Amino acid sequence: MATLYFVATPIGNLEDISFRALRTFKEVDFILCEDTRVTKNLLDHYSISTPLISYHTHSGLEKNDEILRLLREGKNLALVSDAGTPGISDPGGKLIEFIVEQMPKIVITSIPGPSAVIAAASISGFPMDKFQFLGFPPVKNKRKKFFEEVAESRYPVIFYESRYRILKSLEELKKIDDTLSLVVCRELTKKFETIYRGIITEVIAAFKKDEMRGEFVVVARRKM
Repeated sequence: MATLYFVATPIGNLEDISFRALRTFKEVDFILCEDTRVTKNLLDHYSISTPLISYHTHSGLEKNDEILRLLREGKNLALVSDAGTPGISDPGGKLIEFIVEQMPKIVITSIPGPSAVIAAASISGFPMDKFQFLGFPPVKNKRKKFFEEVAESRYPVIFYESRYRILKSLEELKKIDDTLSLVVCRELTKKFETIYRGIITEVIAAFKKDEMRGEFVVVARRKM
């Protein structure tokens, strides 16, 4: 029976890839990826030429059916996100749900590796024996409810944000609780990696002095 591999890829530094992941990329028949350009850059770095199939947020039912057909034909597939561990805040979660419904006995294997959530949690300096991960804030509706959940949590909360909305999101969070402690990680594992620490007002002030580039991981903890 075919196997579907969920393979973690680097969140920035291309050296953060396991030998097992590279071997899997060479052995599978196809690699499913969000952006073929991003994944091709990784594969080219390691001289791997496995064919790519685009699979992203806007992929429709036809794409799911195509993947299902390949698995039923006995093809081994690897699924990756643009960065980090697939299935977490990306389309992989919906794909695995669909595949399991259609092929209950399918072999699905995780090949673990980089994760921006865990990387940020590990260096936060907050007690992380328990924490919440909330993905990306809503773009339009229910934003206030999202940030209220962050501010009121008994445990540290981790969420993602893009450079286009990071400052807006922190300002909205500050309106709910301006005493929150934050650790904000920008461009984790990349050349311009930056870690901001402090009370939310301090972090916002620091942001206003810097250029907002890259992706952000926010770890928030309310005053205990």
